[in-house]
Amino acid sequence: MNQSERGNFATKIGVILATAGSAVGLGNIWRFPYMTGQNGGAAFILIYFVFIFLLGIPGMMSEFIIGRHSSANAARAYKMLSRGKPWQIVGYMGVITSMIILGFYAVVAGWCLQYLFASIIGHLNGDAQYVMDYFKDFSSHPFKPVVWTIVFILITHYVVVHGVRNGIEKASNLLMPTLFVLMLIIVVASCLLPDAMKGVEFLFKPDFSKVNHNVLLEAMGQAFFSLSLGTACLCTYASYFSRQTNLMKSAFHIALIDTFIAILAGLMIFPSAFSVGVNPDSGPSLIFITLPNVFQQAFSGFAGVGYVISILFYGLLALAALTSTISMHEIGTAFFYEELHISRNRGAWIETIVCCVIGVFCSLSMGAVDSLSLMGMPFLDFCDHLTAQFLLPLGSFLTCLFVGWFVPQQIVKDEFTNWGTLRGSLFQVWLFVVRFICPICILAVFLHQLGII
Repeated sequence: MNQSERGNFATKIGVILATAGSAVGLGNIWRFPYMTGQNGGAAFILIYFVFIFLLGIPGMMSEFIIGRHSSANAARAYKMLSRGKPWQIVGYMGVITSMIILGFYAVVAGWCLQYLFASIIGHLNGDAQYVMDYFKDFSSHPFKPVVWTIVFILITHYVVVHGVRNGIEKASNLLMPTLFVLMLIIVVASCLLPDAMKGVEFLFKPDFSKVNHNVLLEAMGQAFFSLSLGTACLCTYASYFSRQTNLMKSAFHIALIDTFIAILAGLMIFPSAFSVGVNPDSGPSLIFITLPNVFQQAFSGFAGVGYVISILFYGLLALAALTSTISMHEIGTAFFYEELHISRNRGAWIETIVCCVIGVFCSLSMGAVDSLSLMGMPFLDFCDHLTAQFLLPLGSFLTCLFVGWFVPQQIVKDEFTNWGTLRGSLFQVWLFVVRFICPICILAVFLHQLGII
C-alpha cells in the first residue's frame, strides 16, 4: 500500500494542527501548570524550554523520519527499516501502549463530558464538600462513567473512521482553533479577577532556589511526555506527511504550540484560584474538585459568568482530550487495517472495541469494583503507571538508538534534508544529540521515576 492509497494530510497547517493536537491534552491543563508553580515558576519554564528544544524536538524528528520514510503503520515502519532485526518490537510496543493509554484516558475524558453536562444543567452549584462528594459519587458509580467512557471512544471512532483528510485533518482544523479561543476567553476572565496577579506571579516569578536535580529531571520528563514521544503517534502521523513537509520546521512549530497551550492553561487556572485564596492541587482533584468551587466563588459577583466559564472550561477540556484520543486511536486503526488487510472501517472498529474493554475495566476500578486492581493500584492507575513510568520512556529510548545507530545514515540524512532540497547544516548536531544526549537523558528520567536517582 503506497502513500497515495493510504491518504495523507492535505495542507501544511493540517500537519501542524493535527500533530500538535496529539500532544495537547489533559496533561497540559493540570500537570504542566502545577509542576511549573511548584518547581520555581519561570525558572521551571525556562528549563522546560531548553529540554523541549534540546531533546524534545530531536526526539520528534526521529519518529518523523521513521514514519515518513516507511509510509506505514508503526509496527510495519520499524520492520521495514530493521533489516531483519527485531526492532519491529518497538513499533508493536507503541501500538499496545497507545491502546492502553486510550483506554484509561477515555475514562477521564468521559468525566469531562459528565462535568460539561452537569455545568449546563446547573448541578455543580454547591459548597466545596458538595463538589467533592459529587466527584466521588460519580467516579465510583457502576454505570454512569462507563457510559461516558464509551461515548467518548465512539466520538473518537467517528472522526478516525472518516480517514486522514476528511476525518483527522478536518477535525483538527476545527478543534485546535476552537480550543485556543476558549482558553483565551477564560484567561482574560481569570486575569481580570481581584488579586489575579498573585496567580500570575505564582506561575511566572522565577524562584531559582527551588531548582535542583529533581526539578531538572521533572522538566526533562515533562518535555518528553508532553510531546507524545514513545507512543508511536508521531511515527504514525508522519506516515501521512508529504515528501515536501519540512520535518524540522514542523517539529519546531508543534513544540511551540504545545508549550504555549500549557502556559495558557496556567494563566487560566492560577489567577482564579488565587483570587479566592485556593492553592491548586494536582491531578484529577484540581480539575474535578477544586476548580468547580473556584469558578463558583471567583465569579460569584458577576451574574451568570461563573456558569458560562464552567461550561467553557469543561468544553475545552473535552476538546483537548479529543485531539489526543484521535491520535491514539489512529495508531491502532492504521495497524489493524494495514496488517490484517481489511478496510479502515473494520480496523477502526477493532481498535474501538479493544479500547472500550480497557476503558470499562479502568472505569469500574475507580470505586465500583474494588477487586479490579493490580500491584495495589486501581486498574486505571496501574495502566497510567505502566505507560508513563515504563513504556513511554522505553519506547523513546529505543527509538533514539534505532535512528541514531541502526538506520542507515544516508536514509536519515535524506529524510532530514528532504533529499538535499533543504539545508542540512544542523544534521550532524542533531545526529549527535539523538545518538548520545537523548538516550542518556531518557535513561536519567526513567531512573528518576523509579526513585533510583
